[in-house]
Amino acid sequence: MKGLCKKLSFFVSVLVFASGAGCTSHDSEVALRIPRGYVSTLEIDIDGRLCRFGPFVGYYFRPDSPTNLLNLSFLCFNERRFYTNQLPANALLFRGEAQQVTLPGTGSLPPSGEERMQPVFFRDAPQAWLETRPAPKDEFIHFHSCYDARGAVHHGYWLRHEAVAAFTYDMGGRVGPGSPLYHKVEPGVDKGFAQIVEFDRGPPSR
Repeated sequence: MKGLCKKLSFFVSVLVFASGAGCTSHDSEVALRIPRGYVSTLEIDIDGRLCRFGPFVGYYFRPDSPTNLLNLSFLCFNERRFYTNQLPANALLFRGEAQQVTLPGTGSLPPSGEERMQPVFFRDAPQAWLETRPAPKDEFIHFHSCYDARGAVHHGYWLRHEAVAAFTYDMGGRVGPGSPLYHKVEPGVDKGFAQIVEFDRGPPSR
């Protein structure tokens, strides 16, 4: 019986995902437990200009102190299996740190489209932006901007992701090996995380 369950687990996870049934824990959901002090959205005063950072699916941030938003700790959970189908919904995927920077104004922001996020890949990003990465530079490889009432701004955070489990990062099956987001994750610092400067114009309801 155990052997049969193992052979069928893949098919069960695909066919009955909506019901939450299956032979393995990967088809289950665990309780989402956000530690005290972590929040999904931060409000940041930048020279008298109110900006926000977040929310993003599964991400929760904790400042060093309520008055110091320069350095953050963060947790990333697999909410709604948004990042991988290989682990249960709400499983913890990453711990990490984020450091606040302002990108030099040497590069114009990408034009706003219909999508909330506007990515600029490293190959297309001004070198001056990439030079703002904290050390070690090969670990802080993903930038996410803040936004204000008008949209994305040059201010934001470089993120360093440290995985707590092995899994395939495939946006819950929505992207494949040809995508720059897709990669195999092993426990430890995830140097395969997407190398993107990502501008966020904010959620539609802001």
